[in-house]
This record gives sequence, C-alpha cells and structure tokens, in this order.
Amino acid sequence: MGQKKLIRFEAIKHFDNVLEYPQNMPGKWNGFFKNEGSLTLELACGKGEYAVGLGRMHPARNFIGIDIKGNRIWRGAKTALDEGLTNVAFVRSHIDKVTDYFTPGEVAEIWITFPDPQLRGSRAKKRLTHPRFLRLYKKILKEGGLVNLKTDSPDLYHFTLAVINLFELELLEHTDQVYKQELIKPELMIKTHYEGLDIAQSNTIHYICFRINKELPLEKDEVLKQLLSEPDID
Repeated sequence: MGQKKLIRFEAIKHFDNVLEYPQNMPGKWNGFFKNEGSLTLELACGKGEYAVGLGRMHPARNFIGIDIKGNRIWRGAKTALDEGLTNVAFVRSHIDKVTDYFTPGEVAEIWITFPDPQLRGSRAKKRLTHPRFLRLYKKILKEGGLVNLKTDSPDLYHFTLAVINLFELELLEHTDQVYKQELIKPELMIKTHYEGLDIAQSNTIHYICFRINKELPLEKDEVLKQLLSEPDID
C-alpha cells in the first residue's frame, strides 16, 4: 500500500464524521447527527461526492456515504469537515453489512452512484442492484423509500430495469440520457470523479429511480439468470 493511502487510512481514524465497522448504531443515527432529519445513504460512495453534494443541497437532512476503501472516503470526509457539513458522515464497511448499521425503516433514500457494473455474467450477484442487495435495502428502507441509480454503464442500466420488471417493483423514473432531458433535477447535476472518467466510454449517463414495494421471492433469481444471456441485459 502506498504511503499516501496509509496516511489517509490513519487520518480517518481521527475524523469525527467517519465510523469504521461501527457497533451498536442501529436506531441511533439521529443522536449521532444531533437532529431529527431523515437519513439518505450513498452506497459504494468512493470519494463521497454525492453524500457531500446532497448534504450541501439539503441541510435539514442527513447523509451517510458507505464504502470499504478508506483512502477514498478520506476525500469526502475531509471536505465535509472543512465545510462544516455536520449532516454528512461516512461508514467504512462492506455494502452487504448495511443491515448491521440501520434499523428497519430508518433509511429514507438510497443513492447508488457509478458502482462497478460487474459486467461478467458470473459476477452478476455483485451488482448493487441485484435482488441479493435489494433484499437488504428493503429491510432498512422506510415504506415508500427511494432507490436511485446513476451510472454510465448501459449494461447495468438495462440489468436494473430487468430486475425491476421481473420483480414488479415500482419504477418512478428512468432515462438513458440524463443530460438531454429538458428539466434535470438538481440532484442529478452532482458529478462524481468517476463520472468524469467515463470508464464505460458510453458518453451517456443513465438514471433510474424506483421503490422496493414488494417482496423479492428467491425463486425469481433463477429466472434472472436466464435473462442474463439476452443481449440487452448482459
């Protein structure tokens, strides 16, 4: 590990707005933030541009970025501290541990911004909109809670739409050309470091907003495996 990463890993241990694998936090986040604001998560947050950007935009709400890579979290956490954003925090942990940190109904909204699309079919279960993860999100989201996906991967975009359709979830909004819309909501104007890189080389940004308003039966996962062989899915 490089010296810079080591320095940042050590630094976040002393940041008041970073918790690493926190214990006994479910149901205590309003106490942590010292307010009664609703809670939004940015999953696989990287440098936390969305957690910070939304925190600036909505000072009465609380935002938590979650990622396993502490050297990336350092950037967002330091920015939040420097700007005095007391409604922004970060958790260093794996995403599949999310139910360890929040009680049922404690989270109002989830943002998934430019995650690794895990393009190989054999890695489909690692996609953050796979039903394996959606079942976790459903446990912590309040009734009517939102899930937002913003990605430059057309494969992940179509995969997520297929999951929503298969499990009959509530699709609220979707577009395969965010910046060609006549009206773009302010939240979608926040740009991450990875958006600028355009790793997918698609030159387009896709967006989906949906609710996990139904149970996700395990037997449908087998149907999803079959769908993965279709060209517009994988």
